[in-house]
Amino acid sequence: MSISNFTRRTALALGAVGITLSTALPGAAQDVSFEGETIEWLIPFSAGGGSDTWARFLAPFLTKHLPGNPSVQVVNEPGGGSTKGANLFAARAEPDGLTILGTSGSTQFPYLLGDPRVRYDYADWTVVMATPTGGVVYTTPNTGVESADQIGKLEGQDLIYASQGATSLDLVPLLGFRLMGLDVRHVFGFQGRGDGRLAFERGEVNIDYQTSSAYLQNVQPLVDEGIAIPLFSWGALDDDGNIVRDPTFPDMPSYVEAYEMVNGEPPSGEEFEAYKAFFVAGFPAQKMTFLPEGTDQSIIDAYKQAFVDIQADPEFQETKGATIGDYQLATGDAAQTLYEQGTRVRPEVRQSVVDLLTSEYDVTLD
Repeated sequence: MSISNFTRRTALALGAVGITLSTALPGAAQDVSFEGETIEWLIPFSAGGGSDTWARFLAPFLTKHLPGNPSVQVVNEPGGGSTKGANLFAARAEPDGLTILGTSGSTQFPYLLGDPRVRYDYADWTVVMATPTGGVVYTTPNTGVESADQIGKLEGQDLIYASQGATSLDLVPLLGFRLMGLDVRHVFGFQGRGDGRLAFERGEVNIDYQTSSAYLQNVQPLVDEGIAIPLFSWGALDDDGNIVRDPTFPDMPSYVEAYEMVNGEPPSGEEFEAYKAFFVAGFPAQKMTFLPEGTDQSIIDAYKQAFVDIQADPEFQETKGATIGDYQLATGDAAQTLYEQGTRVRPEVRQSVVDLLTSEYDVTLD
């Protein structure tokens, strides 16, 4: 479905579009029903990547738990490292509850770095759910690596990575590989991580990563066939803010462990602090769902409650691990906290990364 469908909602008219708002009692919260409606869940990435997999898994549960049981259709609008779709959402989405946006670190990072393509402001939107996630880095057996504990064999090799762009979520591997000391050539311009995986399958690149959902669905079969060799996960944060093993991949080394395998000591210093800042924004606070500016509180509350109900749904709990990983949906205050972590970075950290991108990768953010 084309994003041009946004244009059918040219005015805010809650009753006119078929959303029912009724007050059960004077002063009580309004009840919302989306019966007979279609919700468009805009994903600013190509099909097959982690964000697309995440949204398509959750969409039926959203249908089940939103009042009125509307159809929920995922709409892919890739381009500009996800800024194209986010810009369209900011410009055209009506505050009627019929359009929601799913963002990723690749949407957060251009915003954090002051990318001139960004014409959206996270402060204008309301977060209704956030999902921490992880990611797994893998290579091809053509590198001579047969298991994660042989990652040191990658030193000195000419590695090629298919990147969405230096200000996308692929900033995490860019900073991480560089800090680790691996010689990786980043080929910019891919439309999504799904496209990066396809480039890996075609043999055009020899190192890649996918977020947990896409890895479980699309890369694990490649691992089973011996086509891909998992190296490490980016990891997760413990209660003290330390990077530890990802609960979805407990048998896989974290980035910190992999770094130590290559360098003989754990990472430290200013470059590691910059890496960690964007890792936190990109993974523990990665995927979020938003309603546009001006949305009525009753609609916001309906969405928030729907995601609370999804979290409590036994079917969701039983099936999520194989598709999106062993992560819980963050709702309410927890979602707000992740939103704040994922859309803010210290100015000095931002500037250090901007300077690096300019000097080392000829990326200018003006």
